[in-house]
Amino acid sequence: MATVANFKDKAAIVGVGTTEFSKNSGRSELSLACEAVLDALKDAGIKPSEVDGMCTFTMDTNDEIEVARAIGCGDLSFYSRVPHGGGAPTGTIHQAVMAIATGAAEVVVCYRALNGRSGHRFSSGVSGDIVTGDMIHYGWYLPYGLITPASWVAMYHRRYEHLYGDTKDALAEIAMATRDYAVTNPRAFFHNRPMTREDYDNGKAIALPFGLFDCCQESDGGCAVVLVSPEKAKQLNNEPVMVKGVGMCAEKNMEAMTSFYHEEIAAIKSMDIAAQQAYAQSGLTPDDIDAAIIYDAFTAIVMWQLESWGLAEPGKSAEFVLSGALRPDGRLPTNTHGGQLSEAYIHGMNGVNEGVRLVRGTSNNQPKKTINTVLVTSGVGIPTGGMLLGKLEE
Repeated sequence: MATVANFKDKAAIVGVGTTEFSKNSGRSELSLACEAVLDALKDAGIKPSEVDGMCTFTMDTNDEIEVARAIGCGDLSFYSRVPHGGGAPTGTIHQAVMAIATGAAEVVVCYRALNGRSGHRFSSGVSGDIVTGDMIHYGWYLPYGLITPASWVAMYHRRYEHLYGDTKDALAEIAMATRDYAVTNPRAFFHNRPMTREDYDNGKAIALPFGLFDCCQESDGGCAVVLVSPEKAKQLNNEPVMVKGVGMCAEKNMEAMTSFYHEEIAAIKSMDIAAQQAYAQSGLTPDDIDAAIIYDAFTAIVMWQLESWGLAEPGKSAEFVLSGALRPDGRLPTNTHGGQLSEAYIHGMNGVNEGVRLVRGTSNNQPKKTINTVLVTSGVGIPTGGMLLGKLEE
């Protein structure tokens, strides 16, 4: 592993913002982005004119300068983008922390906004809308029906089940536990809409072993967070939520989503390395994590990440899940907002927001136990990352 970065407590998240989540927002993605950013700034008690840094996803259609101009920002001294969709949410935080720690910017906004249901639908596959070099390697898979993220991830999980056995019950528990959190979260699309095991089992097949409820939603909406220095954070509205450690990794010789030629495809080496980075920066261990927001584009990837972060032994995450660990009174309350499976799919930025709420103590599903440290992760199968959030140490 490379030299450990000195990121611990170098930046604080002081504001979170969101739009409503829907299937048809009725407005542009730029409008959604501006709404989410303004909401986050209001939460932080910061004026748009104070913002001098912005970071988003390469997939976001909203140019930083357009968002900045629309909401009335001043001069931007920092702007950056992180690639690969689901791998980007904690990557934007990584960029913001570096900017603040080095003095490149003082107030950085990270955002993601999309009409992911009424506009571009990721479930439609990549056969007609990829114009980058990625199409070169996708060309080896598309003729055989591997055209969607669900089909790619199903390939990985089939290998995982070959090694470690059937995981159907664990996948069902992840889906149902996540839905139960959404039922009591007014922001969630599935608010007040519980799901039984029978409902789960009756979900139509998508890409075996995944059924309908193993797959995330398609959503319209936007989310944003505001980061500042610890010194500035102490002067603002909310208790600062400190970035204790944040890692990112693109493992050597990997592809985006389709690295089927790795020596072992039932493992996520990039997430393993990102976890090592975050732990080394923070001085924390898996035992210190009180709750988690684990990227859940599909139920199975929750299992893999539990192993990457040392919360379950390799091949043992199904046992961990089936112990009730993800539930409110379990070892690791997970995706307390309902996740991307049942709250909304905002490419993981809604999970960043929920991680902040858990540390603040303001989640709609705040666990009864004390929450000091929260894990938040990005998508897997691609260049990825994760971070550890905690309280300001006096």
